[in-house]
Amino acid sequence: MNFYNSKTDSDLTLLEPTLEEYGDEAENLITVLQSAQEIYGYLPTDVIIYISKRMCVPITKIIGVATFYSQFRLTPIGKYLIMLCKGTACHVNGADGIYEAISEYLNITDGETTEDGLFTVKCVACLGCCSLSPVMMVNDDTYGSLTPEKAVNILKDLAEKEEK
Repeated sequence: MNFYNSKTDSDLTLLEPTLEEYGDEAENLITVLQSAQEIYGYLPTDVIIYISKRMCVPITKIIGVATFYSQFRLTPIGKYLIMLCKGTACHVNGADGIYEAISEYLNITDGETTEDGLFTVKCVACLGCCSLSPVMMVNDDTYGSLTPEKAVNILKDLAEKEEK
């Protein structure tokens, strides 16, 4: 990423209410970044530069915060964010096989998005649903007691719904 020669594609005016509310106080950086990600879906380069200038916070500090906390994304995600639990209970109950099936079906790996922009896969440490293991979330929906076949069928159903 070349932050200094980045073109502006984002509507930066959408971020103004947040910046007006939280001002240039560096202790509000995480809140501002959360708001920016909610607005844009991720943290685009031009938005990071704008926040840096408005809050007088070095770009390196913003990138450090954005890469330290797993909640932040520096690249766009698909319409469906698949979070596959890799915690102990899920691991013991077959999460690796589910990951392999999902990766093969979508032809992507952890952190990647399908070419059509429909799906992003993200392996996570724990979803807090151990009694449902193995489990995945797709956006706000939780799917438990998964098998590789069941996981792929869920994704097929979502893809078919998009074709209609």
